[in-house]
This record gives sequence, structure tokens and C-alpha cells, in this order.
Amino acid sequence: MLDQIHWLAAVTVLGVLEQAYFFLQVIYARRLFGISPPKISGPPEFERIFRAQVNSSEYFPIFLALLWQAGLFFHQGLAAALGLFYLYARYCYFMGYKASSSERLTPIYFSAGVLWILIAVSALGILHFFLSHYVGLNVVQLLRA
Repeated sequence: MLDQIHWLAAVTVLGVLEQAYFFLQVIYARRLFGISPPKISGPPEFERIFRAQVNSSEYFPIFLALLWQAGLFFHQGLAAALGLFYLYARYCYFMGYKASSSERLTPIYFSAGVLWILIAVSALGILHFFLSHYVGLNVVQLLRA
């Protein structure tokens, strides 16, 4: 069983580490700009870092659910590769947003595109499972014939 999920687990750990890095960036920015919790406003530089971290945190559960569904129901390797693309895009988003609000756009669109692909792959995998398990229709075998 573990050989079927090890890449998904590795990408999940990388994602958690990335989230921790984003959290730390907010802590450092709070210290740098003298903004104590629970305040969330301050100089634009702080607000961009804070917003980038919050936005990344908001999408992380969606990413994890889709990563694991795509990996379990479709293909672990493809899901893990898409997961790495997503994490890289999120890192670029964070660093771009930290520099300027306009530099976040390309990476955010790319990461959203990866999420849409993960949705499609997940849906296809789950559909194939239901068709083969409950209807007895194996679409993969039909396509090969």
C-alpha cells in the first residue's frame, strides 16, 4: 500500500513545509514592521506578505484534497508531479506578491490552472472507479479495444 502513496505523502510534506515557510515570513515581517498580533494592517509591504500567506493557507486544504484524490483514483505519479508544479507556482506567487501586487498574477493563474487539472483528473479517476466498480464498465479496457 505504501508504494502506492509515497509520492503523494512526499508532496504533502513539502506543502506543509512551504506553508511553514510562509508563516515564518509573516512573523519576520511583523517583527520588521513592528506589527503585533492581532493587527493585520500596516505598510503595504507587510500587508502583501500577510495576504500572500493567508491566500496560500486558504487554498491549501483544496490542494491537498485534490492531490490525494487524483493520486488515489487516477495516477500517483501524475498527481505528485502536478502537486510539485502547484507548490512551485505558490512559491512564485508568494515571492511575487511580496515584491509587488502585480507580480502575483502570473503565478496565481498558473496555480489555479493546476488545481483545475487536478479537479479534472480526480473526477475522471472517481468516475472510472464508479463505472468499473458499480456498473461493471471498464472504460480503460474499452478504449484499448
